[in-house]
Amino acid sequence: MNGSRTLFDKIWDRHVVADLGQGLSLIYIDRHLLHDLSGARALEEVRELGHAVRRPELAFATPDHTVSTAPGRGDATSERSAKYVPSLRHGCRRSGIRLFDINDASQGIVHVIGPELGLSLPGTTLVCGDSHTCTHGGMGALAWGIGSTEVAHVLATQTIVQRRPKRMRVRYEGRLDAGVEAKDLILYLIGKLGTAAGTSHAVEFAGSAIRALPIEGRLTICNLAIEFGARTGMVAPDERTFAYLANRPFAPKREMWDRALGEWRQLPSDDDATFDAETVIDVAAIRPQVTWGTSPEYAIGIDERVPDPAAVADVGKRKAMEAALAYMDLKPGTPVDQIAIDRVFIGSCTNSRLSDLRAAAEIAKGRKVAPGVTAWVVPGSQQVKKAAEAEGLDGIFRAAGFDWREPGCSMCLASNGETVAPGQRCVSTSNRNFVGRQGPGSRTHLASPTTAAAAAIAGHLADVRKLSGSR
Repeated sequence: MNGSRTLFDKIWDRHVVADLGQGLSLIYIDRHLLHDLSGARALEEVRELGHAVRRPELAFATPDHTVSTAPGRGDATSERSAKYVPSLRHGCRRSGIRLFDINDASQGIVHVIGPELGLSLPGTTLVCGDSHTCTHGGMGALAWGIGSTEVAHVLATQTIVQRRPKRMRVRYEGRLDAGVEAKDLILYLIGKLGTAAGTSHAVEFAGSAIRALPIEGRLTICNLAIEFGARTGMVAPDERTFAYLANRPFAPKREMWDRALGEWRQLPSDDDATFDAETVIDVAAIRPQVTWGTSPEYAIGIDERVPDPAAVADVGKRKAMEAALAYMDLKPGTPVDQIAIDRVFIGSCTNSRLSDLRAAAEIAKGRKVAPGVTAWVVPGSQQVKKAAEAEGLDGIFRAAGFDWREPGCSMCLASNGETVAPGQRCVSTSNRNFVGRQGPGSRTHLASPTTAAAAAIAGHLADVRKLSGSR
């Protein structure tokens, strides 16, 4: 195709198998990631329909959603894991799919191990039966979550039918202030524009602030693209991306690496490429963010006050805010940094990578978790856990009073039985604060790893900038 194109256009166009008309295309899939919840069932569905997995060498699986993160865990430590993990294991063995099993050195949250193993590559299409598959867009891939029926379809055909989304670019310009992390950038955007602003779009995150982020920060921003309403989020690959991928287990090697680099360097959007929508964010305006309600849209600065629905003219929005305040048991005008908490969860596919744990440990070092607060750190993968322990981060967390856990999704969605008790308030580095997301009656405040660590120490939502550098 001639003409100026975006990063999205370049990847999409190369993967169209057939134009099906009416805006639909049959898209070839380069990588298919499976986990214990949707993957186990889809493999069984393919078998029941009499099909074989078409390209098993392009599918990779790991148990993460239902597994316990308790030290010494096994298949049966979690009630749901006892059902789903053996089923995934059996299905992968039968189909010839590579499985990073519960005690494998490469096991972990599917959206953490994809990049760290070199499975998520620039210019590729990648799908998984999980809505936060957009995470892998931080590697310059076109990645999105699919439903359970689609998982089976991809297993059987290595293709998927998709409607071409519109294109949006969000440019973050400027330098981040102290205490502001990648999580704050994306929460600020969602709080400013809402959870529907990206609907029907593939969003490219760009600008000087994005280029300055490490790869793990880019993965965090793309992780929450789905909470912005977008189909997928992407960051153009650059020299940081290539340095991160070099020598990863499943990345290209030797002459194939040189060939891949040549192609990857052609992927960034052309200078004169046009987008259907564009937004520019001055990062100097962003302070550490935290949510107060039951949607990522309810994000405000840590130094602000809980908003008053009475000040909102739109009746629907006002009623939604009133319902959120009632569920969260908060009153308008309450200073955010005075809200007491019960739990802290540092983990999930959003913020469980090594850089996240390093940042949180820097806040926890030499301090103690506040009395009455239960705080967990759940590494995103076995590789992250091993590297963190080699640096002594586990010792810092333990000395401060945090629990150090095994890799898994854990309290992000609580499908493994690890929940926040009804009425308890939890500061979480995960991606969703929906009603009951962390357990029936649980109340969730989304925040960055450093803000979460600061809350654990203070016993209430706290401005990490006031803790940094003071012991």
